[in-house]
Amino acid sequence: MVDNRTNHAFRDFFEVCRIKAVQQALEEDLYKGDITTLATIDQEQLGVAYIEAKAEGIIAGVEVAKQVFQASDAELQVTVISRDGLRVYPGEKILEVRGRIASILSSERTVLNFMQRMSGIATRTNMFVERVSHTNVSILDTRKTAPSLRYFDKDAVRIGGGINHRFGLFDMILIKDNHIDAAGGVEKAISRARAYCTERSVNVKIETEVRSISELKTACSCRPDIILLDNFMVDGLAEAVRWVKASGYAEILLEASGNISLHNVAEVAMTGVDFISVGELTHSVKALDLSMKVELA
Repeated sequence: MVDNRTNHAFRDFFEVCRIKAVQQALEEDLYKGDITTLATIDQEQLGVAYIEAKAEGIIAGVEVAKQVFQASDAELQVTVISRDGLRVYPGEKILEVRGRIASILSSERTVLNFMQRMSGIATRTNMFVERVSHTNVSILDTRKTAPSLRYFDKDAVRIGGGINHRFGLFDMILIKDNHIDAAGGVEKAISRARAYCTERSVNVKIETEVRSISELKTACSCRPDIILLDNFMVDGLAEAVRWVKASGYAEILLEASGNISLHNVAEVAMTGVDFISVGELTHSVKALDLSMKVELA
């Protein structure tokens, strides 16, 4: 898999996504102003606040928090104590922010919303990565992300030790079951995809889903870059891996997906697949509990 955030063709797009999401998150909370803070706090009162962990996990979103604070008030000074990717424990300080208390309070929930969600994703991803650490398997995310938060969800997966699959519909050809059926079969779908890339000089990987060993054999003859073994039982995955390696298609990478959780991910990894994609990393997020405490200067 390729981390498309480093791709020059997409870098500006990702930067726009990030900036827009941060601004929209602040706007939906503030609208015409934080009336509680406006009503109770001297707008020039200075202070310091600390974001602390209330549970153990992998911290993520520190860099995003800095961006939110700066977007709220460019004079706020943020000091990172625990950087993205580190394991934190209850009571541990993660970052410090100094400046106008009013600005800090108006940013608090937006910062925590980003950090708690991202840290939850990073923590869950890390659990999966640890379960397969004795193998050569990579854990992938999916497009099952919160609308408008995909950049942050996928960044959190990366911070947790996973690998980003395609970002969207634009950076990889992934032929799913509906594409196969509509195209008239897996062979026709792959052939059309390859012709499309050739005619338009599109340089992206081609991956196709298969639903049976028979479909796998047909797909391999077309030599896509990756084959997605969707909803295969463990025995079926092992059979697929053995057949691909024994039939001269070792260059084709294999991805397992569907009904994979912490309880069986290690067993799936042992079949010899190259990737395991897990939707629950981002579609069933349990936020990591964090809090912010303010002190007067």
